[in-house]
Amino acid sequence: MVKRVLLAFAGLLALVVAGLAVHVATATGDTVFSWKRPDNLGVKDGRLAPPKRTPNCVSSQADPGDAEHYIAPIAFKGDAAAAMAAVRKAVEGMTDSTVIRAEGNYLYAEYRTRLMRFVDDVEFVHDARAGVIHVRSASRLGRRDFGVNRARVEALRARISG
Repeated sequence: MVKRVLLAFAGLLALVVAGLAVHVATATGDTVFSWKRPDNLGVKDGRLAPPKRTPNCVSSQADPGDAEHYIAPIAFKGDAAAAMAAVRKAVEGMTDSTVIRAEGNYLYAEYRTRLMRFVDDVEFVHDARAGVIHVRSASRLGRRDFGVNRARVEALRARISG
């Protein structure tokens, strides 16, 4: 009896996983894993949104003492137009990225994972006075990102600075 229940449960679980795999493989645009865009994106008083409390977010405007969330801004000498052109070129040169909004000294892009279609929101704002580009990269869902947002910002830094 227990064996039959376990087999039935395993069969049901296999069907759910197969259905999810078919959904992910055939989905375009938004999926069950992308949810909606956060409403706190953009620049307010010269600052990007503060980092999320979860460890799947990095920001150059976080407290430098917050090692989990802080990442250094990207050094850039030049005006906002040159900075944003460099940012846009770097973002568009990476796979799975889409520029959503680019206005003046601000750029917002989404990165979507290939398999599960999870979305990360990445924002940039050029601070001409400081000679830097501030960046914020955050996963929309979950708690951990296994360092993906930090690694992405470092890859972008290399593309923009190099």
